[in-house]
Amino acid sequence: MRAGPALLVLLVLAQPGWAEIVPAKGALLRVLDKMSGTATNFDLAVGQAQTAGRLTVQLDECRYPSDLPNGEAYAHLTIRDSDLAAPAFKGWMVASSPALSALDNPRYDVWVLRCDVPGSATTAPAAGSGG
Repeated sequence: MRAGPALLVLLVLAQPGWAEIVPAKGALLRVLDKMSGTATNFDLAVGQAQTAGRLTVQLDECRYPSDLPNGEAYAHLTIRDSDLAAPAFKGWMVASSPALSALDNPRYDVWVLRCDVPGSATTAPAAGSGG
């Protein structure tokens, strides 16, 4: 079920004539607890994890197109729910299309805001802005 979105991301990344896809050292993610209405921003380095409620979100990788460094991000995430043995989500999320490959959880939403890009502003959008 997750193979379709992952394959789509890989096909997009491999298109000839498109901008080079550059790895980033980190990413800015947003976690929404739909029960409390609380949104939390996670500024994670690759390999780092952070917990909010029952969820632990780990950033495995983040990539962005060299010609649009602040306009797009592709992040590979592993998301664990303490109530589940297997990961709740493991795959790529695309900042511009969060519904393409999304966490399926009744309480939490997670989405990618951007990759950390050298030389870009590091100010995170307000957590209450809705992303």
